[in-house]
Amino acid sequence: MTSPPVPGTGSTQGAQATESTQGTPFDALPSPLDAVPELRAAARWMIGAFGAVGAALVGGGPLVAVGKVHGLDEALVAGAALLVVLAGVSLAVWQVSRVLVPPLTTTATLASPALRGLRQMIDAAPADFFGATATGVDDLLRHRVVAAKVQRMLAVEADPARRELLRQHLARARANVARTDPFVRWLLAMAHVWQIRAALHTARRWCLLAVLLVAAGAVAFLTVTGGDSAAGKGAATGTAGTNAGVAVRHHTAP
Repeated sequence: MTSPPVPGTGSTQGAQATESTQGTPFDALPSPLDAVPELRAAARWMIGAFGAVGAALVGGGPLVAVGKVHGLDEALVAGAALLVVLAGVSLAVWQVSRVLVPPLTTTATLASPALRGLRQMIDAAPADFFGATATGVDDLLRHRVVAAKVQRMLAVEADPARRELLRQHLARARANVARTDPFVRWLLAMAHVWQIRAALHTARRWCLLAVLLVAAGAVAFLTVTGGDSAAGKGAATGTAGTNAGVAVRHHTAP
């Protein structure tokens, strides 16, 4: 009695599965996961920098404003400016802190839009990444799909002859899975780093917006709190000029 053909478990795959497991072309290079500490260190530095700016402006702002803000209008403008600064700092810290959250990386994650660039790069030159093991990401992962399918068929099969044939197919599928495992592990490590890298790039773009908010809030706040001193200087200059004029007329009077 014959059973339906099981994809991915033919004689070619069986012959390949009997070969000894080979390492990936990148075994001599550092693991992609080695880049994770550096990426997160950069994120921590950015959080510290924005935190220091926020502490300096928001913490010291009220002390600077004492005696220099007059009236409800100026107080509202100064308060709104400090809120804009705080919003910019909070936005930057929130976005950058997402880099520190470990992403969940599985074979299903490889189909997410965030990893589209990685898949396109690999599928454009699969031999550079997988050698002769696979022709692309989907081809590399299909052995796991085949093994799971055969396992399900074996679980519900009652005929002894068909069960024995399915066991043979399952053995070939598992051998193919073992043969591709080093490449899958490397691919998952690369996908993990790729997600952190993408999160850091996104955070940098948000940080540009945060810098604009902080700068706008700081300029507005300094304009309000510095207007009194500028007016004071102008008044002092005018008074000094008037006094000098009076003194000149006094000395030149007959």
